[in-house]
Amino acid sequence: MSVVPYKNQNDGKKAQVANMFNNISKRYDLLNHVLSLGIDIIWRKTAIKMLQKDQPKIILDIATGTGDFAIEALALNPDKVIGVDISEGMLAEGKKKIKNKKLDHLIELQMGDSEKLLFEDNKFDAVIVSFGVRNFENLEKGLADMHRVLKPGGKTVIVEFSKPKKFPFKQAYNFYFKYILPQIGKVISKDQSAYTYLPESVQAFPDGDDFLAVLKKVGFTQTKCKPLTFGISSIYIGEK
Repeated sequence: MSVVPYKNQNDGKKAQVANMFNNISKRYDLLNHVLSLGIDIIWRKTAIKMLQKDQPKIILDIATGTGDFAIEALALNPDKVIGVDISEGMLAEGKKKIKNKKLDHLIELQMGDSEKLLFEDNKFDAVIVSFGVRNFENLEKGLADMHRVLKPGGKTVIVEFSKPKKFPFKQAYNFYFKYILPQIGKVISKDQSAYTYLPESVQAFPDGDDFLAVLKKVGFTQTKCKPLTFGISSIYIGEK
């Protein structure tokens, strides 16, 4: 049974996730930074550095949201970053941000479904995702399509929440995630479901070696996992 944001609705996970992000899009950036105490910014920077040696020229950012990871990817001096997302609300916020920063000649945001990417095979030097693969309706299908659009020799870099394993951080983190984070999320976003879905979706996500196994299954090689901040989050890397 897949974890969904709105348990009283009959829509599939994809439609519900799009709806949820539309609902919270105007406050998403603020919420992200408040709830992670700003550490999410460091996580994204760390992930982008993993591609420094590769110097990718055309980058695809999946589940781009408001474009933060796409903007961070400009540190690699690419020719183009294309961001795709299923939420119109998030894309609208991202487009505003990119226009204000005068980056619209480098970053293009468009509607797109991670499981049915509208790009030809072997197009991108790198495919990046931050906090998006957890929301895929069909994880294997989404990762397989990411693999398809990567050029041979290209890399994927994925940042995703994981579950801390060590005492006492595991217990403290679980308490924060389960009881405090949903309350803060509810106050700021006015959508309680979005922030009860977050800890539930993290619990259901196959992190660490389990996620690396899925990456290998869909064809990625040289897979690696780098835990961040006591294992709250992890960076996953795979090559085509």
